[in-house]
Amino acid sequence: MAQGIEVAVREVGLRDGLQSIDATMATEAKQEWCRREHAAGVPEIEVCSFVPPKLLPQFSDAEAVVRYALTLEGLRVAVLVPNVKGAMRAIEAGAHKLSFPFSVSESHSKANVRRSVAESLEEFKRILALRAPSNGGGRPLVSGGLATAFGCSIEGAVDEDRVRRLAGALAEMGADEIVVADTVGYGHPAAVRRVFEAVKREVADLPVAAHFHDTRGLGLANVFAALDAGVAAFDASLGGFGGCPYAPGASGNIATEDLVFMLEHMGYATGVDLERLLDVRTLLRTALPDTRLHGVIAQAGLPKNYHATAPAQEAAAR
Repeated sequence: MAQGIEVAVREVGLRDGLQSIDATMATEAKQEWCRREHAAGVPEIEVCSFVPPKLLPQFSDAEAVVRYALTLEGLRVAVLVPNVKGAMRAIEAGAHKLSFPFSVSESHSKANVRRSVAESLEEFKRILALRAPSNGGGRPLVSGGLATAFGCSIEGAVDEDRVRRLAGALAEMGADEIVVADTVGYGHPAAVRRVFEAVKREVADLPVAAHFHDTRGLGLANVFAALDAGVAAFDASLGGFGGCPYAPGASGNIATEDLVFMLEHMGYATGVDLERLLDVRTLLRTALPDTRLHGVIAQAGLPKNYHATAPAQEAAAR
């Protein structure tokens, strides 16, 4: 985690948001989005998905976006890789982190990536074997994302202990991070606290992050519960758009700007300049005029009693 940051806010809108809409964002606009969010203090951005362009034309420029993002000093450039072929492309491009998605639910796994959970574990093992110094000079991190960890729109309930066991399996295989995701918006704070506490016990000191969708309005409440369980890294999407194609009626991810507001207002240092972050929404409105953006802070504005939290090292020096 960057110096002075107590809770890391990671942007996933360039991948999770853009993959969910029909409109294609121009490469130059994606690059500008990266530049402006990084300038606002966001330390990590998931900039694209290395999927076949025929499946998602939105990411046909993946290499160009990664190449530009790597020029932004201090930014961790993350990408999603659904398989070994995508991982090889991402490593060749020099990405700092490869995020590989698993579905805890067998039905969701087969619908989403056409593999069983066991087959996905084998694919993850092959991706881990590819790890070598990237073009950026260091070994890329490999993150295992546990999707549908709180329920599945196909199967319904998901066994919480299965989430724990899969997290342990990924850790044992050599994952650098575990991300627990409420892919279809079934999670609630009590379940979030239970699952994250169990996962963190299972994987010991391995970093554990959260990825929440706001499908049923509980996204930020779930963040609060995860904070209480000791989680210190959260994915979010600027403007709150994105989501899973197997979540009917999904409104999208938690909005990055709303997440930063809540954390900073509670006294957690994120390192993000909220006013500069809100200004990036103007780019989205211009580049994606027909895409509906979410987020309450952009609509209501900051309250007069809002004060950003000083970075940890600054607070300690006072």
